[in-house]
Amino acid sequence: MHNFRANYDKILEVFTVLEVQDSFFTQIRKPQLSDKEIVAISLVSEYMAIDSECQLFRILPKCLSNKIERSVYNRRRRNLFEFQELIRQKLANHFLEFEDYFIIDSMPLEVCKYARASRSKVCRDDFFTAPDRGYCASQRMKYYGYKLHMTCSVNGIISSFDISKASLHDINYLHDVKLQLSDCVLLGDRGYLSSEFQLDLFETVNIKLETPMRKNQYNYTEQPYLFKKSRKRIETLFSQLCDQFMIRRNYAKSFKGFKTRILAKITALTTIQYINKFIEKRKINNLKVNIA
Repeated sequence: MHNFRANYDKILEVFTVLEVQDSFFTQIRKPQLSDKEIVAISLVSEYMAIDSECQLFRILPKCLSNKIERSVYNRRRRNLFEFQELIRQKLANHFLEFEDYFIIDSMPLEVCKYARASRSKVCRDDFFTAPDRGYCASQRMKYYGYKLHMTCSVNGIISSFDISKASLHDINYLHDVKLQLSDCVLLGDRGYLSSEFQLDLFETVNIKLETPMRKNQYNYTEQPYLFKKSRKRIETLFSQLCDQFMIRRNYAKSFKGFKTRILAKITALTTIQYINKFIEKRKINNLKVNIA
């Protein structure tokens, strides 16, 4: 687990199986490290919980560190956001081909402590992508930052995700879900309770939205136990992202860097799940294991 070169070679092996192209951009001068290798370094650092680029370049093997400077690596990694998302989708599609049940939820992503929100300059380079104040009902806390929206299968494979301002209500993410899923059952909590959205999803893309009812609602019926149990899978997934991948610890100063790091953590998780199932033949959600 602590051998960087072994983990790096293992992830490149996965990319070879997926037939990932070496370069995403057409460049006149061919760089010493290809785009695929840049993404592999990024995923290994997230898997090994290296949250500092200084530390990353201290332990990076000489055969890799001699080929690229830290500033160039950081810039190229940010520019490869779309390429990394294509890789994540390729990995996820191997699990989701016959899935009929999905779970939807959100979690807070703090940029700084709430008391420092008024003087924080992190990610304020653009008004439309700037963080703002929000409230997390499940944790009963006010926070300053963003909200991570996510849909996953009942087995814990992330289908899609998005980052929004903290003040945006969870139910607005259903507009995006309508463009990404169809012909399935979607399990959510009471934050997605809306008869208007339920009807719209069912009529347009044949998605049946299942949410628990409030006890004071007319014709109240309790949600089946199987749905309650299945919905806990995404809570476990959030806990794994916070624990092993430290998704709430982020040192990016711009929103472009922020979203790149979030994507790298999610892609690293999906990569480990792929290795567990298709290469090592073990339980896919055993994430704290050696991949090489």
